[in-house]
Amino acid sequence: MSDTLPVIAVIGAESTGKTVLAQVLAARLEQDTGLSVAWVSEELREWCEREGRTPRPEEQLAIAQAQQQRLEAAAAAHDLVVADTTPLMTAVYSEYLFNDRSLHAMAADFQSRCAATLLMALDLPWIADGHQRDGAHVRAPVDRLVRGLLLANGLSWSVVHGEGAQRLENALDALSPWLRTLPAPRAGLFTRLSEREAAQPAWRWLCEDCDDPQCEHLLRAGKVRLPR
Repeated sequence: MSDTLPVIAVIGAESTGKTVLAQVLAARLEQDTGLSVAWVSEELREWCEREGRTPRPEEQLAIAQAQQQRLEAAAAAHDLVVADTTPLMTAVYSEYLFNDRSLHAMAADFQSRCAATLLMALDLPWIADGHQRDGAHVRAPVDRLVRGLLLANGLSWSVVHGEGAQRLENALDALSPWLRTLPAPRAGLFTRLSEREAAQPAWRWLCEDCDDPQCEHLLRAGKVRLPR
C-alpha cells in the first residue's frame, strides 16, 4: 500500500452538503490548529460547467485521474487537505450510470491512502444544481454503492449527520481520534476535542430496531428526523 496522504475525504451522494462542509472544515482546521490546510474542489463540477453537460462513459477515467492529481499536489504542499470528493465518487457514478466498474480498483487504492473518510448522511434536502444532479431518487442507491465499495475494500469511514454548524461539529468529533495524533502549533482544537470525547458516554451496540433518534438506521428509513 502506498504511503498515507494527509487527506480528509468528504464523500457522499449528490446534494448532501459535501462542498459546504469541506470548505468550512478546512477553514476551521486551519484557524484552530495553525496548520496549513487546503480545500480541494471537485473536478467533475468544473468539468460540467466548462462543457455544459455531464461526462460520457469514456470520459470518466480522465476526470477521476484529474481529481487524484489535484489532491496529491495539494497534499505535497500543505499539512492537511480537505477533499470535496475523491475518485471514489467518479467510480461509483460510473457504476450507477453506465454499469462500469473499471474505475473501482484505482479509486479504492487512492481512498485507502486518505487519512480519514467522512461520508455525508442523507438528512439534508435535495437541491438542484445545473447539469450535475439527477434528482433526490438517486441518493439512496448511490449511498449504497459508496458503502459497498468501501466495505469491499476494507476501508473505514464515519457518517456525518446534522444541519448547519452541527454538521461541522459532528465532523470534528468523527475526526478527533486522528486529529489528536497530529503535531499542531496551536493545540486549542485538540484539547477541546479530547475533553469532549472523554465526556461522551461509552459506546455500545444497539440493534437495528432501536428507538434512538440519532440512530442512522432509523434516519435512513425515514422513521425519525433530527431536530432543526
